[in-house]
Amino acid sequence: MSERPDVADQAQRDRALAPDASFIVQAPAGSGKTGLLIQRYLALLATVERPEEILAITFTRKAAGEMRERVLAALHRARDPEPADPHAHRTWQLAQAALARDAAQGWELEAHPGRLRMQTIDSFCAELTRQLPLAAGFGAPPAIVEQAQDLYREAARATLALLDSGEPWGGAVAQLARHLDNDFPYLESLLADMLARRDHWLRLVADRNSASVQRAALEAALSHIVEERIGSFAERLPARHSDELLGLARYASGQLAATGRDSPIRAWSEAGGWPEALADRLPLWQGLAELVLTRDGSWRAQANEAIGFPAPSGARGEEKTRRQNFKARFKAALEGLRDDAALAELLHQVRELPPPRYDPRQWAALDALLTLLPMAVAQLDLVFQEQGSIDFAQLAMAATRALGESEAPTDLALALDYRIRHILVDEFQDTSLRQYDLLARLTAGWERDDGRTLFVVGDPMQSIYRFREAEVGLYLRARQAGLAGVRLEPLTLSVNFRSQAGVVAWANEVFPQLFPAQEDLLRGGVTYSPAQAFRKPQGDQAVQVHAQLGRDPGAEAARVVELVAETRAQRPEGTLAILVRSRTHLALILPTLRQAGLRYQAVEIEKLGERPVVRDLLSLTHALLHPADRIAWLALLRAPWCGLTLADLTRVAGENPRSILWQRINDSEVRADLSDEGRQRLARLCTAVAPALAERRSRPLRRWVEGVWLVLGGPATVAAPSDLADAEAYLDLLEALEVGADLPGLVALAERVEQLFAAPDSQANAGLQVMTIHKAKGLEFDTVIVPGLGRRPNAGTEPLMRWLEVARDNAQDDLLLAPIRARHEEPDAISRTLKRLDGERARNEDARLLYVAGTRARERLHLLGHCPLRENGGEVQLGRPEAGSLLEQLWPAVRQIFQARLDAGAGAAALPSAAAVNGDQPLRRLALAWQCPSPPPATGIAVFPVPIATEEGDVEFEWAGDTVRCVGVVVHHYLQRIGRDGLEAWPAARIAGLGRMITRELARQGVARDERAQAGASVSEALSRCLADERGRWILDGHHSEAVVEWPLAGVDRDQVVHVVLDRSFIDEKGTRWIIDYKTGTHLGQDREGFLDTEQMRYRPQLERYARLLAAREQRPIRLGLYFPLLGGWREWPFEP
Repeated sequence: MSERPDVADQAQRDRALAPDASFIVQAPAGSGKTGLLIQRYLALLATVERPEEILAITFTRKAAGEMRERVLAALHRARDPEPADPHAHRTWQLAQAALARDAAQGWELEAHPGRLRMQTIDSFCAELTRQLPLAAGFGAPPAIVEQAQDLYREAARATLALLDSGEPWGGAVAQLARHLDNDFPYLESLLADMLARRDHWLRLVADRNSASVQRAALEAALSHIVEERIGSFAERLPARHSDELLGLARYASGQLAATGRDSPIRAWSEAGGWPEALADRLPLWQGLAELVLTRDGSWRAQANEAIGFPAPSGARGEEKTRRQNFKARFKAALEGLRDDAALAELLHQVRELPPPRYDPRQWAALDALLTLLPMAVAQLDLVFQEQGSIDFAQLAMAATRALGESEAPTDLALALDYRIRHILVDEFQDTSLRQYDLLARLTAGWERDDGRTLFVVGDPMQSIYRFREAEVGLYLRARQAGLAGVRLEPLTLSVNFRSQAGVVAWANEVFPQLFPAQEDLLRGGVTYSPAQAFRKPQGDQAVQVHAQLGRDPGAEAARVVELVAETRAQRPEGTLAILVRSRTHLALILPTLRQAGLRYQAVEIEKLGERPVVRDLLSLTHALLHPADRIAWLALLRAPWCGLTLADLTRVAGENPRSILWQRINDSEVRADLSDEGRQRLARLCTAVAPALAERRSRPLRRWVEGVWLVLGGPATVAAPSDLADAEAYLDLLEALEVGADLPGLVALAERVEQLFAAPDSQANAGLQVMTIHKAKGLEFDTVIVPGLGRRPNAGTEPLMRWLEVARDNAQDDLLLAPIRARHEEPDAISRTLKRLDGERARNEDARLLYVAGTRARERLHLLGHCPLRENGGEVQLGRPEAGSLLEQLWPAVRQIFQARLDAGAGAAALPSAAAVNGDQPLRRLALAWQCPSPPPATGIAVFPVPIATEEGDVEFEWAGDTVRCVGVVVHHYLQRIGRDGLEAWPAARIAGLGRMITRELARQGVARDERAQAGASVSEALSRCLADERGRWILDGHHSEAVVEWPLAGVDRDQVVHVVLDRSFIDEKGTRWIIDYKTGTHLGQDREGFLDTEQMRYRPQLERYARLLAAREQRPIRLGLYFPLLGGWREWPFEP
């Protein structure tokens, strides 16, 4: 029975609940997609044996959590009386059926909600790798790092180090280095960027011997692209024009040949007739483009001598008449084509096509890349193994490996095939090729009517995550042909329950002008699907375009604040969002909001490094670590805790740009030249900084910097409580990056700061939110303001290799590859073609981005943008919006609004460049009399006399130098990992390959550079001896009962609170508890046994304390042991309480 007869697409919604069929649902903005997913899930719950048979996959943790909450809420409400609302009533019915199934099967879902399998794609991948770690390529589960740029750089550096290896990779490195003018830092950066995106291209080029990456196959793919473009033009060109154009081209080529003028048009001298749309005929088609098109791709207005039509005035008699006739024919032919701008664009694209073959230099560079990139991935795998961590891309690839191939599934795949009966996928339009492959493997072998179903829902009009390799063409392909043999019945929702009718009508009028008329897999083009408004209109001007003539970011920011204030006055309880394409578009808007006293929530909007408190802390860190850094010291002296005036700052800086400012600060002559207040402020700064510089590298870096900041009065200079949270985030980062009371590099610090975001305003409510359009996807607000439409995003960097897969009907997909252009050379034609195709995809996505922004609005939508003005003969005219801006996309629909504003006289004042928005800023600084406050009085707390003991293990390194101590720390670290992973995961070859990682660990511990080689040899020797020693292997054997490593214990021993960490403990086959400590000391004398006896006596109290703590917990025999990896030494004894 239909749920809501007043809903136009209700039949489609009812059909989607059939539990025995698979569907692909197009759910446009506001169509109730999540509600439909919940209903589908409830319908399936009523049919399965176990709830775990249903797997729902989302793309964010928030979406997964919301889905689980809504299902549980529906089950809870199923016990309430029947609701009157038709949609709620249908959900209530489905939930009642699910509850009945719950009761019959004894699931107790409300008490055990974890049985509802609703996961992100990443968490599902992690689950797969945990279930079958060896098939996934892992031993013990590795840690997952979100920011792995340092690891990519390390792998890139190791790859380039193969230059002199004598292997084929060395030649590939040399070839690429020559291609980029031997700029190795640049090549390292490009290679690291490629590794960050390897899940997108690795499957394409992993096997250098694969047929798809051989030169013939790649050039065949180029031929297909060429022929597809030529064919598009040839099909659109009316047949009646071809004979005339053929005659004109032959005439022009003959004239050009006669005069010796070089031109692509001369290719027509060899044409026997109208050419076919074949790649080897490309020169003819490009000659035609030269003949009839201008440089910018529009139809020519007239013919001239440059294109083979000499002036009639230069001839007499029949020749003059002939020239006149051909000129007239040319003009008439083009008049017949002039109104078809799309045809001109197609021919212009043909003009830009590359020849369907690589030249020798291109192929040499590409061949080197195809050789080197898989090796770079192998180097990254080694870095991951050494680090014990992976990134999300590695996780997804491991999950795919764990499932095996469709022809040879793993045991895990077969088990999942049995356990999972229904899969639901949300936001399917944002699926990447890797995720699509994972779904294909999960459903491999599913057959029609076997009781298993796949339900994917999404909206191709909202596919906006191309930068994450989301491929909208996969949605289109699945809708047309299904997924891995599972036929998907297409359903389309059309009713918009979110936006009022005025917003929906505007979208239906505007977006058909922006979206392509036909789907285009190659260019990522999807058609617009009109919506039907469920809600009635809410007054006039649901959508307003605020046209700005000329660029004035300050004026735009002021207008945004006016709109916020007006909306707040009209709808005090309403929600409002400011959505931008790029965070940089908020540079003036956020300060203007703050100046107006408008608090806002901004999650992941403001970069941490852009906050004043963090910039000041960065300057302080640079100045303390590098006293010769003049820029850092100038910033330090200008910061609020010192606040020198510009006059005093200039005197301190002096005229010598190489002078060290710390020395000048302490120069009495320099100080004497300052103002009285400047001298006092400088003295206060010196009091805080001088002791700190004397302690350089002798205290933990975070405590060192934070201490100086506190003494200087840094916390007293912040403007809001959130600033202190930002300072804490920066100091936490400093602590994480610290290596031996220092930083491995200030560049790494700057990069990591750039990746962090400032804390949101904790005192702001959700009434006003600021976010990017991408972040707003899935959300809705009463009023939406979208500024910055006239601004284009920053151009990306050129990649080391461009690639593009092109889907072919009933054939293997084509692969297009192009290397980066050689240094100091123009991009080659193949690279230009791939870049242009990528640009066309970006343009299609820009239209979808606008759609997402506009459809967030329930009641009102405000669009703000600027277009440049130009002066032509004293007349002010509209210019074109910036290329790549969203306003350029929107221009056909809004140009008249801008023109009307110009006609109204608003353009005259806007023609000159806008005045600077920011004037001189007042100097913010602490008062001269400010002093660091005294600590608060101690709180009266009763203190009980319980002494706290430190672990005696600290005595191990009392006698040792720093390097020996660091060797011990690193050996302990690796023995811990071996004990955790198991001996099988650590063959001797793996230990032998740890050299680079061991060196890095020693550097982190603060070992001097000239001592690292010997220290690293000691670590490697200790580990190798341990794995070769029968006693060492017994200790590390993972088959012992209750085996643990680095086991922290706490308790009371002999009236003292004790915190200890046990290196190794397990229970042997006789039921005896073993407590073992590793000792990395060595002995160079002859009395080895005497040395071991002495060490046993030395550490006996430490181990017996461990034993007493365990004896208080369990009743079993305990034996204690000391193991010396470097000596192969061993001492053991029983514990006697």
